[in-house]
Amino acid sequence: MSASITSPAPTTPPAPTHPAGPARTTPARPTTAPAQVPVFWLALLAAPIAAGSNAPVLILPDMARSLGVGAATASWLVTAFAWAMAVGTPLMASLLRRRCLRTVLRLSGALVLTGTVLVAASPWLPLALAGRAAQAAGGAGLVTSAMSLAGSARRMGVISAGFGMLGAAGPLLGEHLTAALSWRAALTVSAISLLAVAKVSRYAREVPPAQGRFDARGAALLTAFATALVLLPTAPAYAAGAAVLGGALLSWHVARRPEGFVPLELLRTPAFRVSALLALAASTSYFTLLFAVPRLLADRAGWSKEAVGTGQLAALLAGAALSWFFAAGSARMSRATVRTVLLGLGAAAAATATVASWGPLLLVAVAVAVFTSTGSNAVLSVHAATSAPERARATAIGLFTLCYQMGGAFGPGIATALVLS
Repeated sequence: MSASITSPAPTTPPAPTHPAGPARTTPARPTTAPAQVPVFWLALLAAPIAAGSNAPVLILPDMARSLGVGAATASWLVTAFAWAMAVGTPLMASLLRRRCLRTVLRLSGALVLTGTVLVAASPWLPLALAGRAAQAAGGAGLVTSAMSLAGSARRMGVISAGFGMLGAAGPLLGEHLTAALSWRAALTVSAISLLAVAKVSRYAREVPPAQGRFDARGAALLTAFATALVLLPTAPAYAAGAAVLGGALLSWHVARRPEGFVPLELLRTPAFRVSALLALAASTSYFTLLFAVPRLLADRAGWSKEAVGTGQLAALLAGAALSWFFAAGSARMSRATVRTVLLGLGAAAAATATVASWGPLLLVAVAVAVFTSTGSNAVLSVHAATSAPERARATAIGLFTLCYQMGGAFGPGIATALVLS
């Protein structure tokens, strides 16, 4: 996601003075903009969610043993988080447009806190799943709020950098917290973002609410359709039927209300569709390898858990760093070139992980996967937004992010079906 840098307004010359005295003027409204939120607090608001999302990568077996279930069942704690993050992002973006920022921050903080308490204390898997979903929905609101306050590409880069770094550190951090305390402690790291809620709230100001009636039916149908898609890797027979029905109902609703929660004009924009689908593919590949490669390193290369954690951290950081250079240079590339690079490297990473048995080569596959995933999020989100009509750009970002986050829901399920089960 990007933000434009606003040029300073030209200085207005002072009003001329009448010979007999100062000219009579009408008092003007104050135009001083509110102070910017220090970017450190914005990064702290958003980045811990990434660590909380990736913390279970190396500790799924510990989670499964503690809960008395199989690894496939325990992976639902990951899927629930990714699902809630995906569907929560466009919902929170819509709420932000219709209510003040302070309302979104308070609601999001309450969700993160409630979810963290449930995850830390619940002895039952269903209640822990509800806690993970609440954490993610709140996290979606906090990330959306942070990005809305960035105000410049430079500040947005700091937020993205923090998000990427903590996401890369999440698996190893989760492993160390599990060894020192418990796996439940590893799943509470996203609560660190609560330290920034009160600070950022001080800078919130009232804004006019968005015009028009909220399309609740469209939001509900989109949520149902996304939920059915998330279930495809684990329950394909039932989920496929539900997805077809949900997609048909959503299409019917969009045709009846083309300016609703899912704008028809946006869906008819080719550049938006291509960008969103490529981001979904890159994200799915990355999250699949994120969960599958640790097992592959142990089974094929005989690496210890400590070596796996350290190696994967290095690979993730390297891939994320390279994606920043790619994003910076993408302005000098055509859109076709950007898409070709991302699609080609993503396919190469998946193919390499499928056949490789040498440990360093598997890590290279992970590094390339995170490069394509992070690069897609950074570059294709700009393509999606700028290709949309001005009035639909905020919605375009929300729906693009939903597609990207859906990969976080698909990936663990695919990894479980192919490798972890």
